[in-house]
Amino acid sequence: MIELWDVRATGVLQLPSGRTVRGRGLRNPVPEGPEPDFTVHLLGRQPPPTEWESRWLRWPDFRLPTDRADARRVFREAWERAEHDRVEFACSGGRGRTGTALACLAVLDGVPASDAVAYVRVHYDRRAVETPWQKRYVAKFTP
Repeated sequence: MIELWDVRATGVLQLPSGRTVRGRGLRNPVPEGPEPDFTVHLLGRQPPPTEWESRWLRWPDFRLPTDRADARRVFREAWERAEHDRVEFACSGGRGRTGTALACLAVLDGVPASDAVAYVRVHYDRRAVETPWQKRYVAKFTP
């Protein structure tokens, strides 16, 4: 059985269901510990290669995903995989786009959309979800 993320590790968000997901900024060193099984890159340009499975959501800095239907599919896949795999979300800094994606996962996990940004700010990073349009995107996100 795969060892999932340690809830005390840097960048790990535990969702209400118990699923864990790691968020990180690509400009920071890779955290110590096991590698992810699956990474979702939230970038406006081609992501760096990984040794593990990954998806790329085209998502320019300080903006929203360019294909929202694809984003919903990838979020759902990541949420489902987080039950059994080490799932990671990564953007340049690990706050705006990553925080927004993690808030959407919280909605998929049962957190009301109106509370998801606050949930991520308390349990992941107090400065997660950086722009007003990212906050609106989460508030309107439906499972």
